[in-house]
Amino acid sequence: MLQQTKQLCKLYNIKPARSKGQNFLINEDVYDKLIEAADLTKDDTVLEVGPGLGFLTAKLAQKAKKVIAVELDDKLAEILRIGLKAKGITNVEVVNENILTSPLTPLLIRRGELKGRGYKIVANLPYNITSIFLRQILSAEVKPSLMVLMLQKEVAERITAKPGKMNLLAVSVQFYANSEIMRIVPADNFWPEPKVDSAIIRLTPKPPLLAKEMGSEKEFFRLMKIGFSAKRKMLKNNLAGGYHISHEDAGSKLKKAGLDIKIRAQNLSLEDWKKLFGNFT
Repeated sequence: MLQQTKQLCKLYNIKPARSKGQNFLINEDVYDKLIEAADLTKDDTVLEVGPGLGFLTAKLAQKAKKVIAVELDDKLAEILRIGLKAKGITNVEVVNENILTSPLTPLLIRRGELKGRGYKIVANLPYNITSIFLRQILSAEVKPSLMVLMLQKEVAERITAKPGKMNLLAVSVQFYANSEIMRIVPADNFWPEPKVDSAIIRLTPKPPLLAKEMGSEKEFFRLMKIGFSAKRKMLKNNLAGGYHISHEDAGSKLKKAGLDIKIRAQNLSLEDWKKLFGNFT
C-alpha cells in the first residue's frame, strides 16, 4: 500500500501538506480495524471526513448503503472521483467542501440523508481539525449513531481520561458520548510518517445529560471552563475568580455537591460536575 500511495502521489503531483494534516494511512489491516469497529450494515449512511486517496472510502462503500466523502483539497477530491469511477463504485458522493464551514447537519440534510434515520462517521480525521470537528459534531442537533475516528494517540487518551487525569476536552466529549480506544496505531503505519502515534477511538453519542430544568448546556460548559482555567489551582479558587464570589461561598457550593473543598478540577467525574452545576443554577 505504501508503493501504491507513492505512485498515486507521483502521478498526480501530490505533495502531502502538513498544514492540512495529510498523512496517508498505508496499512490495510488498520483500515480493516476501522471498518470492523464501525459495525457497518447495508442500511448505513457513512460520513467520511478527509478521504484522501480513497483507500478507506472504497472499503466503506463495500459495507454501507452510501458514503458521503467530504474532502477539502480540490486535487484529492478530483482524484477520488476518478478512482471511484474506475473501480465501478457508485454509492459514494464526493463533496469538495470544508466540513468545518459547511455545518454537518445542513450538509447531510441537503442530500436527504437524515430523513428518519441516523448515520455513522468513520474517518482518518485530519489531526489539525480534531477539537473543533468534535465540538461541532457532538453538539449538532442530529448526531451520528456512532463515530469511529483515527486520532493522535495523545488526544485519544485525553478524551478517554478518568478522574484524576480529567481535562476540559475529556469532560466535553464525555458529556455527549461514551468513548473507547480500540487500538493504538504506531506512526510507521503512515506516510509521510508523523512525529506521533495514533489511535482508533469509538464514540457512541448518548442521551442529554442535563434535564431541561437544570439550565443550558452553555452555562454547564461555562462552569467547566472556569473550573479548568488554572490547572494548578484548587477548584474553589477558580470558581471564586470566575464567578466573582467569595472563596467561602465557592467552598460551600463544593460541599453541597459532596466534594472536598481542596479538590482540583482534574479529579472530578462528569457526574461530579453535574452535581456541582446544580449549585450554580
